[in-house]
Amino acid sequence: MRTVIAGGHGQIALRLERLLAARGDEVAGIIRKAEQADDLRAAGAEPVVLDLETASVDEVAERLRGADAAVFAAGAGPGSGAARKDTVDKAAAVLFADAAVTAGVRRFVIVSSMGADPRHEGDEIFDVYLRAKGEADAYVSGLDALDWTILRPGQLTDDAGTGLVRLEAHTGRGPVPRDDVAAVLAELVDTPATAGLTLELISGPAPVSVAVKSVAGN
Repeated sequence: MRTVIAGGHGQIALRLERLLAARGDEVAGIIRKAEQADDLRAAGAEPVVLDLETASVDEVAERLRGADAAVFAAGAGPGSGAARKDTVDKAAAVLFADAAVTAGVRRFVIVSSMGADPRHEGDEIFDVYLRAKGEADAYVSGLDALDWTILRPGQLTDDAGTGLVRLEAHTGRGPVPRDDVAAVLAELVDTPATAGLTLELISGPAPVSVAVKSVAGN
């Protein structure tokens, strides 16, 4: 299958690209900077240079045509201000979802954040971030033309993945290695029976494939 990933140079996205390419899938990553292209090629992905903060829906849809799945893994990142939480974490996610609808790509997975909530209160940057992610999730979940799954990982770490996770509607807070987030995303992309679910993810007792199968169809 062919998967297109927004935020293709992100830490989780690069891991996901390697996993998908290793299993023989075709994968493309949307990046903002041409100098990031070699990192994607090294991961086995096709680099697509496109700025999701300035692109139109039609421009993004053109890059999505023919894909079997779309994954939104972009983020403004640490150190970015409140304005980019809105233009990347919210607006780019909305744009990518609209483009998927336009391109006829039904399978859509979005990497959100534990605590994301459009009604989250507070004025700190992280509060703005949680609101932006929550608003993006709410928008995506309202699109009947998408078979969407929302993944909300806990505290991300760079520890080596264990392949053991807890994946449920509500897990409570906890850490999870980026390796394991990518492994779960690879399974979710291939498991459309998880459509319509918002799932929290932390480290836990279940092998990734078992954890995904256990929520599929719920």
